[in-house]
Amino acid sequence: MIRNDEELEVAQARIATFQKWLKDMRATTSVKELATMSSRYRLEIERMQAEVMDYLLLPTFVDPQTTQVA
Repeated sequence: MIRNDEELEVAQARIATFQKWLKDMRATTSVKELATMSSRYRLEIERMQAEVMDYLLLPTFVDPQTTQVA
């Protein structure tokens, strides 16, 4: 769970890194290898993107740990 803007930036940077790795894999691996290797990265990217969206859709006056109005 992302609790503040600093953690948001870390998550966004991590997503970008994983996406770059996938881009690089497309150019250097076979179709079969890509399918096998990319599935875990994809799942992790999707999980992190969901966390980012959950954080971004909370009003700034809500505590992300409790989702209660501060």
